[in-house]
Amino acid sequence: MTTTPSTTRTGTFTMYSTPWCGYCHRLKSQLDREGISFEVVDIEQHPEAADLVEAVNHGNQTVPTLVYSDGTAQTNPSLKQVQEKLASLG
Repeated sequence: MTTTPSTTRTGTFTMYSTPWCGYCHRLKSQLDREGISFEVVDIEQHPEAADLVEAVNHGNQTVPTLVYSDGTAQTNPSLKQVQEKLASLG
C-alpha cells in the first residue's frame, strides 16, 4: 500500500522506503508476519517524502525511516524497537 507522506493515523506509522532497499523489505516482512499495519511511502515517487527523510536523518536519504503518530522517527529500527514504540503509543 502506498500513500502520501501526510497520512499517519493515531497508533500507526508511516514507513519511508525505496523498492530496492533490502532492509526495508526485511522489516516489512517482519511487520506483516506480526500483523502490524502501516503505510508505505516510496521516497523515489514522492520527492516531498525524500525531503522529510533527509530532515530526520541529517541530510541523508536513509531508509527505512519510520515516522509515528506522535511525530517521532526511527531509522532502520528492529522489529522489537518498532513493537516497543507502538506499545508506548498505546
